[in-house]
Amino acid sequence: MIGKIKKGSGFKGCVNYVLGKEQAALLHVEGVLAESNRDIIRSFILQAGMNPDLKKPVGHIALSYSPVDAPKLTDEKMEQLAQEYMREMKITDTQYIIVRHQDREHPHVHIVFNRIDNNGKTISDRNDMYRNEQVCKKLKAKHGLYFAKGKEHVKQHRLREPDKSKYEIYNAIKNEIGKSRNWQQLQTRLAEKGIGIHFKYRGQAGEVQGVSFSKGEYTFKGSEIDRSFSFSKLDKCFGDAGLNTTESNRQTVSAPVQEPAQTPGKADSPLLAGLGGLFSAPFSPADETPDNPGERKKKKKKRHLKL
Repeated sequence: MIGKIKKGSGFKGCVNYVLGKEQAALLHVEGVLAESNRDIIRSFILQAGMNPDLKKPVGHIALSYSPVDAPKLTDEKMEQLAQEYMREMKITDTQYIIVRHQDREHPHVHIVFNRIDNNGKTISDRNDMYRNEQVCKKLKAKHGLYFAKGKEHVKQHRLREPDKSKYEIYNAIKNEIGKSRNWQQLQTRLAEKGIGIHFKYRGQAGEVQGVSFSKGEYTFKGSEIDRSFSFSKLDKCFGDAGLNTTESNRQTVSAPVQEPAQTPGKADSPLLAGLGGLFSAPFSPADETPDNPGERKKKKKKRHLKL
């Protein structure tokens, strides 16, 4: 069971979409006239007028299930699950319709609801993505629904953005992490696939506390892509080459080297520059030019004469 939440500004397009699919079945309506699509749309719009300041009054949720569960998912069961899901998500006391689609091999329903409730108040969407994940897990466990074995079972060719980019990043990290000895190598390999790495620092201390990955216009925290892709867990994959393991790397992370301004044409690559000196060699006193030995002797001699 997977829930996908969207919000929009127009009821007409959403209602016509969910009811316009071939073999679409209207399982349940609440608080709207249902003689026609037009009546449903008008009912939604009329109630949304109670709070015209809300720019996106349309709530649209797709609940999808594994084909493994198809035999047990009758229309009645799908309706029951949808209503239970809404209660758990605190979507209550408002208008809604539940529509089942038959255009995919996996069973799924669409819920269209009014984000303006029957009293003219806005139904909160605070942390709805997190709550959605928790509610789906709860209902799967309660009703004995199928738990997928991992991301490898997702039909990625059907994904749309931003999920498409998220899974492309997931696959790239999974394929390259074992081939990379350190963060710099992973960065180089991912860059070849159009993926960037970005680190988050803790306060002014310069200690790395998080990592995110970007592809095109989309950026995701490592843990959003997969729980095993948090900074601490990925860093452990590199052993002693990890950013927070060796003393030299700790020095590099906690005090990024400030490079002098580069002239055009001689700047480092944007990818390396964007890491704030993460991969720069740590400073060593041996890099300084030693004092002139002759000068040292001269100073010693003068001091001796004064004595």
